[in-house]
Amino acid sequence: MIKFFKKIKWNDIRIWLVFFAMIFLFSFSNKRNEARELGRIEVRFLDNKGFFVTSEVVNNLLIQYFPRTSNIHKSILDLNRLELELLKHDMIAEAQVYTTVDGVLMADVLQKVAIARVSSDRGTHYLDTKGDDMPMSESFSARVPVIEGVVNDANRKNITRVLTAISGDDFLKTSITGIVIQPDQTLIMKNRNHNFDILFGRCDEVERKFANYKAFLHYAQNDTLIDSYKTINLRFTQQVVCTKF
Repeated sequence: MIKFFKKIKWNDIRIWLVFFAMIFLFSFSNKRNEARELGRIEVRFLDNKGFFVTSEVVNNLLIQYFPRTSNIHKSILDLNRLELELLKHDMIAEAQVYTTVDGVLMADVLQKVAIARVSSDRGTHYLDTKGDDMPMSESFSARVPVIEGVVNDANRKNITRVLTAISGDDFLKTSITGIVIQPDQTLIMKNRNHNFDILFGRCDEVERKFANYKAFLHYAQNDTLIDSYKTINLRFTQQVVCTKF
């Protein structure tokens, strides 16, 4: 009998016992975690821009798919479905829904970013960074250029490229206040500090035209006659042509 016990590999047995104990504890902990009741919802916005969507709106979207009880069990939650429901909202670009160990349902929300406001006969709406339409918000108004004219499938990509260049430049973002789309698809821009029109032309050589515009303002800022200009023509990428009233 003593020889038998000596042959037993006690280290291996201890390893297997620890292994099975860990499996048991993990299974027990997982079942308890799944049975945990969620007491509240917390919404976290992943950007610090103006809120097109409020926490109350996200809360209301989530609780529509809860059981009719004050508290719910984590095991009956379909987190993927909750995320898909949030993504249906016109102002939400990305959403991640998950639960914490202390019983909180978390919703991390990334809002869409407006880069222009379109004003036409059909009404007013925003354009986001992808060039898609966004409805106006009751809770927040974005300070973005106002587009007058028609934005459609034919010109949407080009217009979005111009707007992206504006929104990505701190100076242009505060300077360009409006864009008029002409019937021939050329652009006329309005600026905040001066009365002249900016004849941008077609949506080509975008970076070069804006570089020329900023260079012109840099050299003309000390010119007392700058407000006597009627138009600043950027169509010729080799030079800026100005006309006076």
